[in-house]
Amino acid sequence: MVTQRYAQLSGTGSNTGSNTSNNDDGTALPAVQIPLIGLGTWPLTGADCTEAVASALEAGYRHVDTAENYRNEDAVGSAVVGSGISRDEVFVTSKFNREWHGPVDTVRAGLEAGLERAGLDYFDLYLVHWPNPSLDRYVQACESLAELTESGLIRSWGVSNFKPAHLQRVLEVGLVPSVNQIHCQPTDAQPDVQEANTAAGVLTAAYTPIGRGSELLDRPEITSIASRLGRTPAQVVLRWHVQQGRIAVPKSADPQRQRENLDVFSFELTADDLAAVDALDAGVPSETRQDADVFGH
Repeated sequence: MVTQRYAQLSGTGSNTGSNTSNNDDGTALPAVQIPLIGLGTWPLTGADCTEAVASALEAGYRHVDTAENYRNEDAVGSAVVGSGISRDEVFVTSKFNREWHGPVDTVRAGLEAGLERAGLDYFDLYLVHWPNPSLDRYVQACESLAELTESGLIRSWGVSNFKPAHLQRVLEVGLVPSVNQIHCQPTDAQPDVQEANTAAGVLTAAYTPIGRGSELLDRPEITSIASRLGRTPAQVVLRWHVQQGRIAVPKSADPQRQRENLDVFSFELTADDLAAVDALDAGVPSETRQDADVFGH
């Protein structure tokens, strides 16, 4: 079994602007640690999803990513509960749709519905899936999430697909998300978003971290590094993510690929390797990235 690596989440723990949360007795809650490699689950559903998550947990994964819109919170929760692994050892991230953007009672209703679907008592990380700026309720949704960290239903909160302008509006009300999960791969790394995240103290999490299909993984800049290191191209790209401080959530239902994708902590890329992968960024959105100013759910 591969040993996982973790990052510590910070961010605002309540709507007062404090970066810490407390128990009822006033003592500090333990720091939230997030595994750097998680299992992406979209578009898996039903038994296929449950089997994939169960396989990943058996291989050593301790972070699973789901969402209301994926329609697989039930399958993910079933695998987590059925794994026999202590709940506090498995980090579960979920995300909610625009229907629930609003005051605390509204966000809590969406959260409780998600937990009921998953059969879990809490989510470790709960994200605003898309800002949906046309509704203009994402800042209020973040305020509600920060308050809900004291409910016991979520351990930490964050955002997903937020551009720097969206993030700035959240920061202006004194809130700091712990994570901004974005579409991020070598050919579409969104450096402007990453820079804004880092400046604000927000961790970047990458979905679609190795692209879709084989085009990226067939690039000679990647395959030459993989050949030299005796690694797969996917391992090289995932190592590029974690070595630069990002969380990555690759999706795979294949047990062998799952194990390979997790096994990225026993080697390092050189500075030249990192630069070569960085140089693949095309500076324009990939075909698989949606525009968060106009797309959302």
